[in-house]
Amino acid sequence: MSTWGEFAAEHPSLAAFGAGRLHRIPSYLATVRSDGGPRVHPVTPIISNDHLFLFMEPTSPKGRDLRERGIYALHNGVPDNNGTGGEFHLRGTANLVEDEKLRAVAVSSAGYTPLQRYILFELRVTEARCNGYGDVTLPSPTHWRSGAVTVR
Repeated sequence: MSTWGEFAAEHPSLAAFGAGRLHRIPSYLATVRSDGGPRVHPVTPIISNDHLFLFMEPTSPKGRDLRERGIYALHNGVPDNNGTGGEFHLRGTANLVEDEKLRAVAVSSAGYTPLQRYILFELRVTEARCNGYGDVTLPSPTHWRSGAVTVR
């Protein structure tokens, strides 16, 4: 697993493409429920130089899913049925953040003021992909996997 910063250092054009799409809120977080079923949530990802974060209510089902199973998928929202602007998708693991210095980084990087009661997760990246439908220039590579020798 890689931090956002490690991923971005390895493939800056793919990370920049992804950051541009994830800043168009909402994005959609997929988690796994205790019965193994999927759950999807609209979210506002926060990207700092080195980290990818999500704040949420402490009672949120997505937080419970992330604490119990730790895996996620994240996809940007698209503005229309044509997928205008392209798509960006991540997979990885989520870690509950309890370090106050790291929380301060997330708060200062957020485009809104997170409430004190919110819990915070850092999303680690194991895979990133992008796709387009002719209206956007895609970065190269369009697919990255943490620790992979080859990249498509």
